[in-house]
Amino acid sequence: MKKSLVTLLVVAGAILLIVVSLTGRYNRLITLEEGVTAAWSQVENVYQRRADLIPNLVNTVKGYADFEQKTLTQVIEARAKATSVTIDPTNMTEASMQQFQQAQDGLGSALSRLMVVIERYPDLKANQNFMDLQAQLEGTENRITVERRAFNETAQAYNTQIRRFPNNILAGIFGFDKKAYFQAESGAEQAPEVQF
Repeated sequence: MKKSLVTLLVVAGAILLIVVSLTGRYNRLITLEEGVTAAWSQVENVYQRRADLIPNLVNTVKGYADFEQKTLTQVIEARAKATSVTIDPTNMTEASMQQFQQAQDGLGSALSRLMVVIERYPDLKANQNFMDLQAQLEGTENRITVERRAFNETAQAYNTQIRRFPNNILAGIFGFDKKAYFQAESGAEQAPEVQF
């Protein structure tokens, strides 16, 4: 009788240890997944800041009647496209990340073209509102870079945990999926060509 009670207690203790261990691992995965979601929110936040600055920039530039309307239209259209592409951080795939990144790259490219065209307008470049907006956009671009890096680091920590044994078993059972990363723009591996 005493021997069966000891065996029962040992089995119950082993089961309790397994449950506690699995609960801790599951909670760790949840914490990491929430970290990815929070990091993604920061990425969206800085991209939204950039999108919010663009109408003010466009309106400041519009004040110069001879400014190229086509360039402004391209910036407005790129902004509309960039703000229409959203990602659910709980279902982040390589394809959705690539679509988001392409829309944001399109907006960045349109802004770059706008800044090149502005070089031909010394009065506009001297406008205090324009200079302030340009400085805010430059700061926002730096924030975007920082937040993208922070997101990739958070996603890497999460992805590493869901691939490690025995976490990979729990991840498979409970549907923890790999999170996509930001990738460098295509062509970024080549140095830009400078011609004089």
